[in-house]
Formats: sequence, structure tokens, C-alpha cells
Amino acid sequence: MSNNKTFIIAEAGVNHNGSLDMALQLIDVAAAVGADAVKFQTFKAEKVIAVHAPKADYQQETTGSKESQLEMVKKLELSETEHVRLQHYCRHKDIQLLSTPFDLDSIDLLSRLGLEIFKIPSGEITNLLYLRKLGALRKRLIMSTGMANLGEIEAALDVLGESGTPMGSITVLHCNTEYPTPFEDVNLSAIVTIRSAFPGISVGYSDHTIGIEVPIAAVAMGATVIEKHFTMDRNLTGPDHQASLMPDELKAMVGAIRNIEKALGDGVKRPTPSEVKNKAIARKSLVATQAIKKGELFSSDNITAKRPGVGISPMRWDEVLGQASQKDYEKDDLI
Repeated sequence: MSNNKTFIIAEAGVNHNGSLDMALQLIDVAAAVGADAVKFQTFKAEKVIAVHAPKADYQQETTGSKESQLEMVKKLELSETEHVRLQHYCRHKDIQLLSTPFDLDSIDLLSRLGLEIFKIPSGEITNLLYLRKLGALRKRLIMSTGMANLGEIEAALDVLGESGTPMGSITVLHCNTEYPTPFEDVNLSAIVTIRSAFPGISVGYSDHTIGIEVPIAAVAMGATVIEKHFTMDRNLTGPDHQASLMPDELKAMVGAIRNIEKALGDGVKRPTPSEVKNKAIARKSLVATQAIKKGELFSSDNITAKRPGVGISPMRWDEVLGQASQKDYEKDDLI
């Protein structure tokens, strides 16, 4: 991850619906739109979800209530062999593969694959054994903080640090774990709060709103990592499709973020190369408002400020006023 470029994660998640072919298509899209990484989710459903665990409201709305959360998630697993295939395909498409492990065995799987960055989901931020195992890997970590307060973020960072991961290797993502997130619940200002609370920690944003304006705004507020769900078709059956971007929307988001990066600049206020040429045209100089004879005193009656700005600056008005003219002037002549 670069210090001056937003690291954009195209979140495929489980929007492959358990199909390797669809997962490969999602990689194609992420690579084509210029995302830096494409991220999936790695889990064994039975190690993550108890038999009687209920679905979230949004999962009930998108997948119905007939099957349990365990049954729903079980269908979305990808095998180790499929993970290897995804990794090879990402290398072929020149895009970084990321995945979120949801259980300890899945951490081992992704570690065997040699992933450089591990993503901690919001739901695991209070899972002590999970955090210790990931922290001991001493890899780059990206941690989502949906549903968390500052105290819980601090506690998780402490565990990761005590387990061996340097704070400089961790990026904390502000996040809201509702799909889709209502705009009034986004609270983008928390990006600033997190950065202030944990100096030295990189801060980003994981977005679950409808549309692309919020992640773009997050970049303008200093987010160094952006994560956003996308899908091949919002009408597909599955828990996350409806809160995901379509490929053309993902492309628009990436393009807008790259433009915002350019627009942010270095913060130094000075004329830019593109505007210097307009300086003389837009600014003003002191000019004669009427004919002035040599030796006549300059006054508010015979001089004023007009374009172009190639003569004496109007900021020197007090200095010029009352001086004797050194030559004859016609109306609009530069003094």
C-alpha cells in the first residue's frame, strides 16, 4: 500500500454465490476497473456459525427466512483448491488477492497461500484468539471497525501489537455494519476521530452505502484505503448483492477516487503551473483614468485599477498616490 495513493479494494466477498466461475468473473471486473485488490471471504461455515444463529435483518430481506444463517453461508464456501485457482488468476490479471478469514483454520489457509495482507472483519474485532493468531503472523493488517467504539478498537490494537504486529503495519477502517448503510449513520467524521485517537495508524473506510459518493468523500477526508462491495448483478440471490455496486459503478468510483487523489495535492498554497498564465490577465494594475501631464500629481481622480496585471500592483496604491508623474499618460495607459 502506497502512502500517497488510495488502496482500493474491490470487495467480491461472497457475491460469487459459491461459483468459482463467477468468482473469476469478479476478478476480471476488479482488474478491468483499476482496483488495487480484489477481496473474497474465507471460512468454514460450521466453524463460524452456530446451528441456531439468526440471520441479520438485511439477510432475511435478501435471502428469506426459510434457511438458517448457517445453511445460507454454507453454500458460499470456497475450497482450498478454489482459493489456489483464485490466487493464480489474480496473478495473471495483475491484481492483488485479499481475503477475510473468519476462523482460525482459514487464517492458516490464507497464510499457506502467502497472502501479504490480511483483512480483519468487523465481527472479529472482539475475538481474542483470532486477533492473537493474526497478530503473530506479523503481516500487514486491515481491520474494519463496524459496530465498535474507540475502546474496542484500542483493545484490538493492543492484542495485535502484543502478538507481534507493529502498529505501522495496521490500517483501521471506519465502517458501519448495516447493508445498506443509511447515509445518516455513516458518520464519516469518525475517520478524523480514529486518526486522532491512534497516531501512527493508517485510517481508511469500508463502505456499505448505496452509490459511490460516500467513499469518494472519505478519500477527501484522508482515507488511505477504500473497500467497496461489487457484484455482477444486484438481482442475484445472496446476502450482499443488493448493497453492492455494478461493474460500471465500480469503474466510476475508482476513476473518481483517482481524480480526488490528484485534486488533493500537497497542501502548499501557491500558484499552480496551469494558472500562472492567467495571473496577468485576471489581476489588475494601476492605470490612468484620464490624460495626465508630466509633473502632475497622481490622485484618486486620475488613476485607478484595471486589467491587465502587468504593471504596478494596486497593492502599492498608497505608495503611488501623491507622487509626481514622470511622463505624459493617456487614458488607460499603465502607470
